[in-house]
Formats: sequence, structure tokens, C-alpha cells
Amino acid sequence: MAKLGVTGASGQLGQLVLNELLEMVEPDEIVALARAPADLAEFAAKGVNVRRADYDDRASLDAALSGVERLLLISSNAIGKRAQQHRAAIAAAERAGVRFIAYTSILDAPNSPIDLAEGHRQTEAALAETGIAHSLLRNGWYNENFTAGLLDQIEAGVIPGSQGDGRISSASREDYAIAAAQVLANADGGEVLELAGDASWSMDDFAEEVSSQSGQDVRYQDMPPAEYAALLEASGMPAEVAQALAQAAHATSTGTLENYSKTLNEIIGDHTTPVSIAINHAINRG
Repeated sequence: MAKLGVTGASGQLGQLVLNELLEMVEPDEIVALARAPADLAEFAAKGVNVRRADYDDRASLDAALSGVERLLLISSNAIGKRAQQHRAAIAAAERAGVRFIAYTSILDAPNSPIDLAEGHRQTEAALAETGIAHSLLRNGWYNENFTAGLLDQIEAGVIPGSQGDGRISSASREDYAIAAAQVLANADGGEVLELAGDASWSMDDFAEEVSSQSGQDVRYQDMPPAEYAALLEASGMPAEVAQALAQAAHATSTGTLENYSKTLNEIIGDHTTPVSIAINHAINRG
């Protein structure tokens, strides 16, 4: 079995991917890349190769990718530097002789009106220029994106946003992790996979489900994106992130996160996880 590398392995998606890979291959066939290897001590103890990899440190990337044959490039969380960091990782993969790359992009990347899609488009273009076999995992939104801070919203009786009546085909982070592990281990390259949940819902639907599960009267409050960004920033979110999330929320009103391909379902071999499960976890686990 080829050495399977995972960038951003200490992140929430990355760790779920590692868990899936451990069900599929021997631990020593997995290379987990992270800026802080200590964050992956649990996986190192299981026999996973944990290596330091910093997108801004060429030498660390070269060392981390040594012997890796197939790489999952999980998109960076550095919004303003995402394309630059991805290009650095792709260049290092070329130098290391990586034969295959799977990349976590965004749903309908070429046409998406979400500003964050631009970094993904640039990364997809960089991959196409390399000649390395690659597959694009164009992920929709995670269920969990909508449950951070949910208890406070229940207490306030209001879920704010800028999504209008746009519908969202979300799935759990674990669903996407299963798909990523499967593609990393088995894909030949050339696949463009639009991945989204089986069911679509609006923010009004979301608020109704929250009300049902919590027993509290909770409503969705739609607002202009500038107002929503200000609200997010006031809650402690960095301004750049708040503005990006508000713009993405507003773009959702155009239907950009609605998808009925069922491709994710086919890859994981099961129905995707409904958002109601994430709501239940948030309410009952606090």
C-alpha cells in the first residue's frame, strides 16, 4: 500500500480522515502532516507517521512529503493566504514525486459566487498545471457549521444570518471525511466530485427543527450581510473571517449550496447525516 499523506491532519476534518484511514490501512502507511505534531500525539501512539509541515516553510514541506505517494490536501484555514499556501504544498508534492493528490475544494467551485471560492479555483488551476493525477472533492457545507453557538441562540430565541430562503444541502463533517479517505486510498484521478447532503433545508427549516428539539420558540432572523458581519465581529470573530462568512451566507440565498447529485451518498455507501443530528448533539452535549 502506498504511503497516504494528509495535510492539516490536526484539524477537525483531518483527524476524522485519519480515523477512517486507520480502519482501511496499517498505521505505518499513514503520514499525518501538521504545523504542531504534538497535537497528533494520540495518532503517533497508534503508529501513524506524524510529521511537521508548515506551508510557509519549504524545507518542512519537503521533509514531510518524503515517501508520500498519495496526498490529501485539506484546504488551509488561512483565508487570505489559502491559494499561496496550497501552491507551496503542491510544488513540494511535485518535488517529492507524489503520484496523486485529492483536494478539498468547494461545491461548484468554477461558478460559486462565494468569495472564498476564489482560493479554491486558484488551487484547482494549480493542480491542473502540474500533471499530477488528482481528484477534486468539492465539498458543501458541514452540518456543524450551523450549530456553533446554538445554545446561546436558543436562549436568545433568534438565529441570525443572511441566507434568505436559500436551501443548503449539508452533511456531517464525518460524512465528508469518509469520502475523503475513500478517494485518497482508491481514486485514479480525474474525478470532479460535487459532494453534498441528501436533503436540503432553509434557515427557517433549521430554526423550526431547533425549536422542536429544544422546546423553545426560536426563529430565524435574516439581515443584510454587512449587519450580519458586524454581529459576528462583535461576538469576537476576526473581521476578515466575519466578512467572509457573512458574504458566503448571503451567496447561499442564490442557491449555490443546494445540490441533489447524491454523489456523497454513493461514495460513503449510506445516506448522509441530516442536520437534525447535529442539532441534537449541540443541544444535548452542550
